[in-house]
Amino acid sequence: MPRSLLARTFFLLALLVLSSTAGWLALFSHIDVEPRARESAAMATSAVNLIRASIFAAAPDKRPRLFAEFASTEGIRLLPAEEQDQLVPMPESRFHELMRDTIVSRLGPTTRIAAEVNGEPGFWVSFRLDPKDDDEFWLVLPRERVTRDFATRWLSWAALAVSLALVVAWLIASRLSRPLKALARSARAVGRGQTPTPVAEDGAEEMRALAVAFNTMASDLARHEKDRSEVLAGISHDLRTPLTRLRLEAELSVSDETARQGIVADIEQMESVISQFMDYARAESGEVPEATDLAALLAAIGERQAAIGRPLDVDLDGVSSAKIRPKAVSRAVINLIDNAWKYGGGAVSLTAKAINDEIRIEVADCGPGIPESQLERLKRPFTRLEVARTDVTGTGLGLAIVERIARLHGGRLELLANPGGGLLARLVLKSA
Repeated sequence: MPRSLLARTFFLLALLVLSSTAGWLALFSHIDVEPRARESAAMATSAVNLIRASIFAAAPDKRPRLFAEFASTEGIRLLPAEEQDQLVPMPESRFHELMRDTIVSRLGPTTRIAAEVNGEPGFWVSFRLDPKDDDEFWLVLPRERVTRDFATRWLSWAALAVSLALVVAWLIASRLSRPLKALARSARAVGRGQTPTPVAEDGAEEMRALAVAFNTMASDLARHEKDRSEVLAGISHDLRTPLTRLRLEAELSVSDETARQGIVADIEQMESVISQFMDYARAESGEVPEATDLAALLAAIGERQAAIGRPLDVDLDGVSSAKIRPKAVSRAVINLIDNAWKYGGGAVSLTAKAINDEIRIEVADCGPGIPESQLERLKRPFTRLEVARTDVTGTGLGLAIVERIARLHGGRLELLANPGGGLLARLVLKSA
């Protein structure tokens, strides 16, 4: 079976049209046999009776001229039957059997019918001028008069009907699949965290109801996302002001250096947690994709990391420019680098390359790695691995943020085992 709904619907409709047409032709052919056989038999018996009556009615000296007239105008010939005649019977078919039985019932049991006599094809019917007479004659009619031309007459009409039906079937299938394709595109946009263009609410009642429900769902999701971002932004603003006062109070009021550093470290950790919540809530930030020099963007990230004491092994020869959301991609790459330094340890590398229509940005570390059974689970929000990696605290949102940004670009996040040991985090983006 074809994979797409359009192809499957058209295939089933075409199968229905072809099977129904074939059944109709078979039924008509079966029904058409008997009347056509009786018509051919009536024509043959009428010709025999006409010849017999003409022989009796015409004067003996006029008969040769009469027979010549029949042969020239009607294609009917009269030949004497011989005992040594070589006969080829009519084909074994329902049509010929009905025709033969009808002719025999009308002309008598001694009547013979042949498709060929002495190597000469035609429609051969034997008869006697008088049932008591031993002399037998052959009446030879053109073969085409008893040939069924059903196929040549009706198959052309059937082909025309099937062609028109297939065109209509294609229109029906395309009309059914078009709104579903639009829904699929919009659903993929929702999956990437975008607000799609409303689906056209037209067509059949069921499709219209589906479009209305989908548009309502997409609108509700967009509203909830906006409300959540606004709430988190408000919380962030309200919390950062007292945190700033606490930091200032600690700097001015706490005389013990160790206690002051501990308080400042706690405040910085709280600010980091708030920042991650904000990053997760606004993965898109209303940013529009634009042509960006990706190699320069990643090189700048590598330079900033080296400036804060996190040197990276950078390899960016495989990429140049791409249409991306630069702030979102920067946030995703920095999150991967932060995870590599926090949980991996050892040397950290940053590489990027273009393969077909994908851009692959890879951050690799030399740490203990992640069990294969935990790789997909760690992409979910608020999920951390406490056993295989070190016990560094965090919100569990870093990889979830990267996953959302990857889907926003039509890509994905892959967590793989580093061939040199450790974890290889691969951010895949669509290049077009």
